[in-house]
Amino acid sequence: MKLGQQIVSVELYNQPGAAEPAYQPVLLWDDKHGATLVDTGMMGQMEQMEKAVREAGLRLSDIQRIILTHQDVDHVGNLPALIAANPNIEVWAHADDIPYITGEKRIIKMTDERIVQMPEAAQSAIRALFEKLPSIRISRVLEDGEMLDIHGGMRVIHTPGHTPGHVCLYLPEEKLLLAADELRVVDGDLAGPPEGFFTPDMKEAIRSMHKLTDLTLNGIFCYHGGLYDRNPSARLAELLKTLEETED
Repeated sequence: MKLGQQIVSVELYNQPGAAEPAYQPVLLWDDKHGATLVDTGMMGQMEQMEKAVREAGLRLSDIQRIILTHQDVDHVGNLPALIAANPNIEVWAHADDIPYITGEKRIIKMTDERIVQMPEAAQSAIRALFEKLPSIRISRVLEDGEMLDIHGGMRVIHTPGHTPGHVCLYLPEEKLLLAADELRVVDGDLAGPPEGFFTPDMKEAIRSMHKLTDLTLNGIFCYHGGLYDRNPSARLAELLKTLEETED
């Protein structure tokens, strides 16, 4: 899906023939800075990733940097494979999630109890990922509020709650918010992050949402669910009010 000038979503499916993509990293590029990939999908999806990059008119070697919005395995899963394909690629992430991305600490939601409940193939894939993470080198530490000098400017917005180092990215030229997992699109409507196990600190995630309400928005793109563009600012304010009332 085209999201803007030289911005597309990378649609990754868990199963062939699935009606909707399970994960949607974002690929951006320009002549000056090369290409940037925001998140990487789940382990084992490199063939889909490479195909989507080719369809955008690029090669994996054109990707200069990967921005990780947070540590979850469905966001870092293809990171080692992408680095193997392009050893010069840079990896950017927020400080609060870096120890998990580099394997210094165990990814928060991937406890042993959680892993053993999964199918054997998933267990093997996750353990293989854990073995590779210590080789990851972070090139840039992202800070809340900084404006990245790529793709016409990209603002980092630290939105902890789903994970400690979760970030959203705002593109002012496109008036587009890359919300990662801070928001979702569910049955065509904007929703908050998934509750329970998936968002360990829901209250903090809701507080983080306040950082998004002053943005001028034409669209909100969610890693799960895709684009929401029906008066997104008003819907976000309404959603935040509802979530706060529910939490109270």
